[in-house]
Amino acid sequence: MSTPGDRTPPPVASGPLRWLYGALAVLCIVLAVIGVILPGMPTTVFVIGAAWAATRSSPRLHAWLLAHRIFGPSLRNWEDGGRMTRRAKWAATIAMSGGAAVICWTIRPVWAAAALIAVMACVLAWLWHRPEPEAATPPG
Repeated sequence: MSTPGDRTPPPVASGPLRWLYGALAVLCIVLAVIGVILPGMPTTVFVIGAAWAATRSSPRLHAWLLAHRIFGPSLRNWEDGGRMTRRAKWAATIAMSGGAAVICWTIRPVWAAAALIAVMACVLAWLWHRPEPEAATPPG
């Protein structure tokens, strides 16, 4: 069983399963890029999903994701014990609040809107309980 700081990657799948993992990784990357552009669309969850699938299909793609200037920092934080920055937590909170407002105005019956908002509240509670990366200490 691996621990949060364990960097031992799982074995790469073989045959058709490797292609399925690869396709899932590429799909998640595309969705993450859309999330960068489209307000309200999540990004981090798709980057994490892409990295998960890439470790099982393409170590090269996984290394590329870790080194990426936009996706890399949040991915490295996640792989280092499931850490999320406070900025990412606030961004998710704002996006979900906007989503909750849209749900309130558009979803009927009321119980369905309440159920969706309750799920988002649970996700936010979980998210805010995630550890944050340690602040970098200045040199000297």
